[in-house]
Amino acid sequence: MRSLKDIRGLDMTGATVAALEPYETAVAELQCYRGDPVAHVDAALAAAPGFAMAHVLKAWLHLLGTEPSGLPVARAAHAKAAESARTTREQGHVAAIGHLIEGGWHEAERVLEDVTIDAPLDALGLLAGHQIDFFTGQSRMLRDRIARAMPTWDESVPGFHSVLGMYAFGLEETGAYARAETAGRRGVELEPRDGWSQHAVAHVLEMQSRQEEGIVWMRANPAAWATDSFFQIHNWWHLALYYFDMEEYAEVLALFDEQMRGGRSSVVLDMIDASALLWRLKLRNVDVGDRWQTVADRWAAAAATGFYAFNDVHAVMAYVGAGRRDAAASVIEAQVEAMARSNDNATFTRDVGHAVARAVLAFGDGDYAAATALLRPVRAIAHRFGGSHAQRDVIDLTLIEAAFRSGQAGLAAALAAERLEIRHESPLANVLVRRAAGMAAAA
Repeated sequence: MRSLKDIRGLDMTGATVAALEPYETAVAELQCYRGDPVAHVDAALAAAPGFAMAHVLKAWLHLLGTEPSGLPVARAAHAKAAESARTTREQGHVAAIGHLIEGGWHEAERVLEDVTIDAPLDALGLLAGHQIDFFTGQSRMLRDRIARAMPTWDESVPGFHSVLGMYAFGLEETGAYARAETAGRRGVELEPRDGWSQHAVAHVLEMQSRQEEGIVWMRANPAAWATDSFFQIHNWWHLALYYFDMEEYAEVLALFDEQMRGGRSSVVLDMIDASALLWRLKLRNVDVGDRWQTVADRWAAAAATGFYAFNDVHAVMAYVGAGRRDAAASVIEAQVEAMARSNDNATFTRDVGHAVARAVLAFGDGDYAAATALLRPVRAIAHRFGGSHAQRDVIDLTLIEAAFRSGQAGLAAALAAERLEIRHESPLANVLVRRAAGMAAAA
């Protein structure tokens, strides 16, 4: 019997007519980062238990959030997918999922690269690969994985907005800001609910220090990108960054308390945003009250696992901010165990994550010279442990502040000048340059 095909013409082993509809809904929701794709994929599997790509999608949904608690579900879905997969594409997904479950981030990237070279209309393959490129800091592949597929996509293909959004983010991360902005804005025009396209433009405006434009962009239609979105906290975080750079801290805290739910989310990606925003405020000596305690409480279930170094660093930020030094030290101890393993996170931790986590702890201890010494060697290679330029900027901000507080006037001035050169219009960069000049004058 011939297999059914998805809306882009790809074979779907084990699918039924009744199962395809909820499956397509789940993929479309994932492309917008909204709704409840897990519920829809479960409905697809209830209708067709042997639906290979539905099992694949379920596994990806429980892996791409970097939640340690998602691994058991992903393993079970992977096993079912392996039993059902028949096509080369499906088997490629199964292989990539298997690598990622075992900590082989780069091998998963490579396998998915081949999947979408052979099947460039595989929307899920492009999205999963793009996310793994993000988690491993592979900025060139963020762009090129999608660029390779672009000739096969146009506005007549369902989900084109998502491909534009991914391409926009890859272009932004490789410095092609004008093209990135064009692609991202078009993605939002095609699908206003597309949180990833919205966020790609937000990144462009952040990197170019176009704070006021960024505020306008994010506030223009939040009902579209924030309603029913599991990506909304990250996009609200982007809005908060514009206000942070302008030193409008009351606005930052209002966004944190209201739109970012006061740090009460237990979703790891949301906790990263909460930690990162409060840490920036800590660097500026802004009183955040007891907000750190709420965020640190949420990290308890996901910290000290040695699962993913980028997460570790943000857990340490929360614990340091909350004054829980022992908890921060336990995360760092877990990193030591993680570095002894043979998976990719051992490298992420060894190259970058361990040094940054130790620097955050040293900063919290008031040992600013140690924090400076730990951060200087790794900031140029910080992409190796994942995240975006905007997210990793917290490393630079911490280094600059540590240089100031440790009395290293020359280094502080150099770093401030560097930042102003890169971000000409940044109010914060100008503040730091003036601060460095004042420090030199007082010497």
